[in-house]
Amino acid sequence: MCLILFSYKNHPLYDLILVSNRDEFRDRPTEALNFWEDAPSVLAGRDLQNGGTWMGITRTGRFAAITNFRSFAVIKENSPSRGQLVKDYLLGKDSPLAYIEKIKPVASTYSGFNLLMGDMNQLFYFSNCKTDHEAVTSGLYGLSNNFLNVPWPKVKKGKQSLADILKQDSPLEIKPFFMLLSDKSHPNDSLLPKTGVSLEWERLLSPVFIADPFYGTRSQSVLLISQKGQVDFYERTIHRDNCRKGSICKRSFQIEMGM
Repeated sequence: MCLILFSYKNHPLYDLILVSNRDEFRDRPTEALNFWEDAPSVLAGRDLQNGGTWMGITRTGRFAAITNFRSFAVIKENSPSRGQLVKDYLLGKDSPLAYIEKIKPVASTYSGFNLLMGDMNQLFYFSNCKTDHEAVTSGLYGLSNNFLNVPWPKVKKGKQSLADILKQDSPLEIKPFFMLLSDKSHPNDSLLPKTGVSLEWERLLSPVFIADPFYGTRSQSVLLISQKGQVDFYERTIHRDNCRKGSICKRSFQIEMGM
């Protein structure tokens, strides 16, 4: 996952409104959003190469999502798959804080990551490129391949677009979220971050939606969690040929309180 934009406890009807693009090599085998056969409580896509996932939620309201941290300094040879961190949290019973404390001793063995995790009552952010975690409070946030709310052009633009959508008084419609996630515009070179990759790669990675045929946006997600515990999870898979957009899959359920 390379871009996550979200509003947390900042809307009259929803505790969480989250939109995201997963960017990945197009030949990496992937399973689309669904409840897992071997763990029916988990709703997520799946990385078929290593078995983890980039984002998911359970029927009891456990939620987690991850992005990579773009820096050669935090790339580890033969490191474990970062998607396992999301998978293990979703399958476990530890509180978010307890899980963070559990993984801190081994966090340095992974290549750089940003991890969001929570439940119906709390949400936390943890990166193995920082010394500590932080509680996410009410507000609007953006996360790409640096720390939370670092204003890379696509993060800054995406947050403003999300804020504009949420200003509307009418009931939330899904189409504007997917339009936000499909923005292919490139910022000026002078605004690009310097992360150690070439200027060509900085340009390639700079839009909200990356349309390169070999590496780019593989799926788009919209996750809505109402204050009453209603979950609506939408995913659109991007076809490899010409980066065409596929149909939107929707899965909905009511969070099982007190489980």
